[in-house]
Order: sequence, then C-alpha cells, then structure tokens
Amino acid sequence: MSSVGSPKFRWKKVYRSPLSTTRKLVSTALIPPREAVLAAITGLAAALLPLPVFAVLLGGGLLGMVILVEPVLALVVTLSIAPLKTLIETEAPLQLPLDVGQITLFIFVGVWILRRVADRERHFYYPKLLLFAIGYFLLMASFSLWGAYSTSAFMTEMLKWAQILLLVFLVANTQRWQWALFGVVLSAVLQAVIGLWEFTGGSGAAHLWILDYRYFRAFGTFGQPNPFGAFMGMVLPLALGTATGYGWSAYTARKWEPLWLALLYAGLSLVILAALLASWSRGAWLGFLGAGLVMALFFPKKRYYGLLAVAVMSVVFLGLWLGGVLPASLTARLTNFSQDFTGFGDVRGAVISDENFAVLERLAHWQAAVEMANAHPLVGVGFGNYETAYPSFGLANWQNPLGHAHNYYLNVLAETGLIGFHSYFIMWGLIILQNWRLLKMPTPWQQRGIVVGLLGVWTYIAIHSFLDKLYVNNLFLHVGVMLGILAVLNQEMFVDHAQNSDSKCESC
Repeated sequence: MSSVGSPKFRWKKVYRSPLSTTRKLVSTALIPPREAVLAAITGLAAALLPLPVFAVLLGGGLLGMVILVEPVLALVVTLSIAPLKTLIETEAPLQLPLDVGQITLFIFVGVWILRRVADRERHFYYPKLLLFAIGYFLLMASFSLWGAYSTSAFMTEMLKWAQILLLVFLVANTQRWQWALFGVVLSAVLQAVIGLWEFTGGSGAAHLWILDYRYFRAFGTFGQPNPFGAFMGMVLPLALGTATGYGWSAYTARKWEPLWLALLYAGLSLVILAALLASWSRGAWLGFLGAGLVMALFFPKKRYYGLLAVAVMSVVFLGLWLGGVLPASLTARLTNFSQDFTGFGDVRGAVISDENFAVLERLAHWQAAVEMANAHPLVGVGFGNYETAYPSFGLANWQNPLGHAHNYYLNVLAETGLIGFHSYFIMWGLIILQNWRLLKMPTPWQQRGIVVGLLGVWTYIAIHSFLDKLYVNNLFLHVGVMLGILAVLNQEMFVDHAQNSDSKCESC
C-alpha cells in the first residue's frame, strides 16, 4: 500500500506564511560568488551617485532580484499600483504609452515565463471550466465587431477580458498563490488608507462634502467615490473569508500560525470596511450586505447553522435600524436610495434639481442603453463602444457619456446585443458552479474560508453591477487574479480528494 500524507500535512506545505517565504527569498537570492561583485558595484554606485538616485536604483535592483526568484511578487506589485491608472492619466505631466498596470503586468508575465523556462517546467494546469466560461463570453462578444462604432474601442475592451483569461491561467500555474491573494487584499488596503486620509479632510472637492460638511467622500486614486467604494466592497468579502477561515482553523486545531494570519487579515478587513463606509457609496454598501449574508449562509458546513446565522444577522440589523441605534445619516442614505430608484421610466422632461441630479443622470444612461439595445438587438453597438455610441442615443439634457451605462447588465446588452448578453450570464453561472462544487467538498477551514470569500466576491459583483461597471481603472486585473485563485483551489482540493479516495480503497 502506498503511503499518502494526511490532508492536514499537505495543507501545511501549501500554506506557507508570507514571513517564511520572505526568509527563503532573502537566503536564496544571492550566492557567494556573486555577492562580492554586487557589493563592489553597490559601493561604487553609492560613492558616485547622488543619494536619491542611488536609493531608487538600489531599491529597484533588490526588488528585481526578489521578483526573479519569486515571480508572483511581481503580481503583488502589479495589483498594488494598477489602481493608480486614473490618477496618473489626470495628474502626471508625462503620459506613458501604456498605463502603469499594463506595464507591470507585462513584467509579471515575462518573469513568470523566465522562471518556468529556468526550472524546465513543462507541466501546465488548465482550469478548463473557467477558461471555457471566459472564452465563451469573449467569443460571443466578438460578434459585436459587426456593429461596432469604433474598432479601437472594441479591441481595448476585448484585451481587458483577454487579460482576465491570461491571469486565470498564470495564477493557476503559480506555486505560491497565497501571495497573489495577499496582493489583492494589500492593494485594497493601500487604497483604503488613501481614502481614509481624504475622508478626514486630506483632499476632496466641494461636491464630495458629507455629514454637515465635516468630511469628504473617500475616493482613493479613482477620482470618484463610487468606483473606489466598488473596489473596497469587491475585495472585502475575500479578506473577511480568509480571516474567518484561518481563525476557525486556529480554534479547531489549536495552532498559532493560523491565528496570527487570521488576526492579520481581520485587521486588514477592518481598514477596508472603514474605507467602504467612508466612500458613502450606497451601491457598494448594498452589494457588501448581500455578500455578507451569502457568506454567513455558506461558511458553516451544516446548512441549518448557516440559516441560523443569516436569521441572527437580519434580526440584529433590523433591530439596530428600527431602534435608532444606527446613525441617522446612514439610515437616511439607504432609505433615500430605495425611494430614488422606484419607478424606472422615461426621464425626458423631468425637472432637474441638485437633490435628484445624480439619480436622474443614472436613469438617463439606463434609458440610453435600452435605446442602443433596441436599435441593435443582436450584436449591439460594439463591445466597449457605449461611450462612442452615446451621442447618437443620449437624452437632450444628458450629453456626458460617463464611459458606461451605470448598470453593467444594460451595458453588456447595449454593447454586445443578445448574443453577448446571454453569454455573460452563462460565464458567471459556470464560475459560481465551480465555486459551488468546492463548497460541497470536505475541505480544511482555511480553504473553505477563501472559497466562501470568493463566493461573496461574485455575489458582490452581481449586486453592484445593477448600479455600476466594476471593470474600470484596472480592477479587471484583480478579478482575473481572484478567478485564478478559484482555479488553484479547485485543483488542490480535487487532487486531495482523489488521493484520499485512493488511500481508502487501498486500505480496504
């Protein structure tokens, strides 16, 4: 009988902490014959170059060596600086041929390939269901080229989704994928810190004043609070799920390593949650509430515990609301939201005021998207062409195209027609099916927490997409990485399940 290690032992090997990985990188990045040469070059540069230039070169050189040793760290850098896209485009005196997220993504792809060649690694894992789901949507969306107003806008949008497809494959074939997960959460925390600084008065415009002109709505480097809030709400379920999984694992196994990781991710989750509230984005709030209920329902392995958790959360929330414990500003914000979007209809001729401007603007874009779909029902106006086609369909009082319809379902229908519209739902249906299959398997709590967190992410995207487009400002890169993490978990959990089944058969 062949000996097969227990699932707990294999899980311990797979889940190296970031601290232990960092020690290995430092110890293996240099070998003795090169140390003397590097030391001589470093000393010469320190003597001849100005201190700021030397510091930049030294930091870049060290980062480059570490990335060559562990390519996934290039992905962490990519995820962290990709949301700077809007800030650089609007504020930088010199425009790059590509945005900073695309440049760093190319670096990650390059070092990933170099590492695979150096290791002579020829085995690749193909997450067939996820690759098929995204590929099918891309194929169906490509038919919209027939009616595209702009070929360049069509190609730009297609490349975004092609990069999502590529990231799924790359992350699925990355050994230390836990760094990719940490990179997603870290990127949100960095934006959250900037947003909280803005919230407390660090920066903001007059139209972003809230709470009796005491605070600004947080917007990070996104330029607008709504996409910033979308980013916070999209990553928060993953951070909370990871923290909960590690925490429950520490409780059941009485081990310290999962505990400090649970505390780390819990602390990061609190920072993201604070920034989510500071964004003052009602769509982000509602999306996260829905994601939280789904996570509470599916984290327990026994369903009645999940139903009990949802019931308790609902009763507590309603009690706080009806009892007047929640801040009046928050309850008013949510109450007005339900009133504002009651009765979607023709807004032409509606009286515009400061109070209803934002709502009427959103409804006007919904109406324009419906008009596009009516005019081009099969193939739409072209993937990524909403802004280009808008002047032909926009309402008289609403000339600003805004870039999208503020409802991604209507946006996809308008841009890709019924052919692309149905494939978008098939794609997400297959992704959720993949997630559901993992939830039905017996898994360690660490894995289950991440799987439930990812299910919360997909729930959040589904809800918030009724009010906005989330694939903006390079956030599609984060979506691709999270889909790649789902692919990795699928591979590991099914391999463990198969090995455990073989072990039981051999012992019979």
